[in-house]
This record gives sequence, C-alpha cells and structure tokens, in this order.
Amino acid sequence: MNPSTHSTLASQNGSDTIHAHADATAVKATRVRYGIMAMLFFMTAMNYADRSTLSITGAAIQQTLGISSVTLGYMFSAFAWTYVLAQIPGGKLLDRYGSKRVYGVSILLWSLLTFTMGFVIGLPAAVGIAALFILRILIGVVEAPAFPANSRVVATWFPASERGTTAALFTSSSYFAKVIFAPLMGWITQVYGWQYVYMLMGVLGLIMAMIWFKVIYAPKEHPRMNKAELDYIVAGGAVVDMDSPENTQREKGSEGSVNTWPAIREIVGNRMMAGIFLGQYCVTTLTYFFLTWFPIYLVQDRGMSILKAGFIAAIPAICGFVGGVLGGMVSDHLLKRGLSLSAARKIPLVLGMLLSTSMIICNYIELEWLVVAIMGLSFFGKGFGAQGWGVMADVVPKEAAGLAGSLFNGFGNIAGIITPIVIGYLVSGAGNFSFALMFVAAHALGAILCYLMLVGKIQRLVLKTSVNGAAA
Repeated sequence: MNPSTHSTLASQNGSDTIHAHADATAVKATRVRYGIMAMLFFMTAMNYADRSTLSITGAAIQQTLGISSVTLGYMFSAFAWTYVLAQIPGGKLLDRYGSKRVYGVSILLWSLLTFTMGFVIGLPAAVGIAALFILRILIGVVEAPAFPANSRVVATWFPASERGTTAALFTSSSYFAKVIFAPLMGWITQVYGWQYVYMLMGVLGLIMAMIWFKVIYAPKEHPRMNKAELDYIVAGGAVVDMDSPENTQREKGSEGSVNTWPAIREIVGNRMMAGIFLGQYCVTTLTYFFLTWFPIYLVQDRGMSILKAGFIAAIPAICGFVGGVLGGMVSDHLLKRGLSLSAARKIPLVLGMLLSTSMIICNYIELEWLVVAIMGLSFFGKGFGAQGWGVMADVVPKEAAGLAGSLFNGFGNIAGIITPIVIGYLVSGAGNFSFALMFVAAHALGAILCYLMLVGKIQRLVLKTSVNGAAA
C-alpha cells in the first residue's frame, strides 16, 4: 500500500472514530412523559369505572330495594352534590400539597368507600337506601381533586403540541372503562350479585393507588428523565415547576400566596373562562347520561337483560373511546399545521357535538342493531368533541392551576346534579326515554354556542389580582 493511501485511510478512520464518538455521546431525549400519560389514562379509567358502578347495578338495586326511577335519579345525582361543592377545597389542596399526594390519597379513600357499598345489601331497604346515599355523597367529596389533578399534571408534563392528545386520552378513558368494566360488572351482577361489583372495584382502586405513589414524580425530580426531555417540554410551554417546593410553600401562606376569592372572581368574570365553564356543563350532561342512565335505557326501553346491556353498552363506549383519542390527535395535528390554538381546539368540538345529536334518531326507530349503531355514532361524536380538559391545560393560570381546574370541573359537574334527576322525571312522566334523549342532545348544541359565541380567543389567563390580592 502506498503511503498516501495509508494516510488517507488513517485520516478517514480517525474521522469515523470522531463521528462515532459524537454519536455515542449525543444524548437522546427520554420519553418518560408517555408513562405519565399512561398513568393518567388508567387512573381516570378507574375513576369513571367507580362512578359507573351504580348505572350497571342500578336495575338490580331497584329490584332489591324496591326504588322508583325518580329515587334512582336522585341516587345517581348524590355523588355530584358534594363533588361540585368540594371542587374549590380540592383545588386548594392540589395547589398546596401537589398532585401526587392529593390524587393518591383521593383514590385510596374513594376505593375504601366503594368497597363499603358492597355491604349495604344486608341492611333493611330504608336503611340500605340511606346508606347508599351517604356513601355516594362521601365518594363525591374524595373524588373532587381527581380531574383538576389530571389538568395540572398535563400542564406540568406536556408541551402544548401534545396536550390535546393527552387530555383526550384521559377524558376518553371513561369509554375505556365502559368497554372493560361494563361487561364484567354486568356479568358479576347477573351471576353473583351486585354487591360483589363494589368489592371488586374497591380492591382494584387500592392497587392503582399504590402504583400511583410508586411511579409519579414532578418532571425535575423523576429519576429516569434526562435533561433533553426536560428541555423539550419546557420549550413547548410545560409549567414544570408547578409542584416545586417553592410553589407549594407559597400556597401554604408565605409571601406571594394566591388570594382565593379575588382569584375566583377574576377567573369566573373572564369571558373566555365563563364560556369554557358553561360549555363544559353542556358536554358533561352527555357524560352523565352515558354514566348513569344509558344502561337503564337499554334495559327499560330496549328490553335487554342486565347482562346483555352490559355487553351492548361496550359498543358505543368503544366508539366514544376512538372518537376521544382521534379528536385530541386531530386537534394537535391542526395546531402543528399552523392553525391557531383557538381553531385547533374549536373545530373538533363543533364537529363532534353535531354528531352527538344523532341520538335523537333513536326515538324513531325500533331495530336494535340500528339503535346501537346510532348510539355508537353519537358517542363517537361526544368523544371527538370533548376538548374541554385540553383547553384548560392551555388556559389555566400558573399561579392558580388547581383552583381554576376545580372551578371548571365544578361548573361542569353541576350537570351531574341536574341531569340524572331531570332524566328520572322525564322517564317517569313519559314512560320512555324519548324526551330524555332530546334533553341530552340539546346540550350538545349548547356547547357549540358557548365556544363559538362566548369563548373567543383561547390563550393562557394571567391573573391580575392573584398574589395577596394585589395587582400582579
């Protein structure tokens, strides 16, 4: 080999070595946030499964305790009474102690209370009804921080371009819960008795709480997260220091703490926030129909057995789950393609809510398979259009994220008080669900009007009077 060739090869080998070394030392961003996304999904699925236990077991409980549709409607709504009232205290706890501790304790307590509901069956009818009311009321208190905690975690862990998908995932987990748990709960109710449904869900919830405490950290504290991923989410607008010791200490009353009532007045008085809150009330009306009366509709109006209703309810649930995930992905895709944040969030909502009104068609058809298909289309639309929690991750003020999320959740869940009761009266008066379906569909149109006429530009709210009541 001649010297020049040898020199060239040596130079090339040296260059290759340098490039190989550079490739080896280049730090690739971790993807720890996807594990956080999965935890939010499964925690919220457990939350919704816990709420839907009464809808699956409701017909059996009616037979056991001899209660009317109106009484069952009040029992459905009992959860939401305290759930709404506990939103502001729950939000303050989140801002003070952080999402990990408050959310973990929340699921521990609601799982214990759910487990206790399984022992109501041995009580006299009047005592059993009262016990169910009381337990549902207590569950409403302890579940209050759950969804505001989800919103805080999304704002903490995810860049703006991923928030729509992430929020859609945990929102659509309500449908996943139906797909997995409705057939299971229907089968357990049919074969063993409704009390075992509550015992099972209580045990599963306790397991999930232990997993949550083990795997959840703030972004800067996570042992498996590297600087490249942290830099990426910070550059995308993630509020990574929301649960930092400095912020939680500020919430415990030191200088710079959030003054609750002035902050509430400013948040509620903001036109954008008011439109978002009212829109969430309308969307949540559809959610509570699905969580409470839908399986009863299949049993009473369509003549299905409890077991069959549990399995059939999973079909629209699958459609809702697919719609929810797709709606979030479409929203984020529109944002990446250059549309404004407002357009990217509003377009899926309007299209989805329009589709959800198709449930009214079920009043005019008798074919069982067609009813199920149209309900599937309706729930696909509801999932596709449920952009509220993604919007909240975009707009919550950093200094009062838990409080703002709690107000949003509280306004939305007023529907949990009103919807089950109104539907109970409508069903009792008409003898069927015809007016109930019209009532629910009208709220889908209401959500569209809120976002098109009230919300305006979607942007993060900066509070002016949040710090010790003084102008920021």
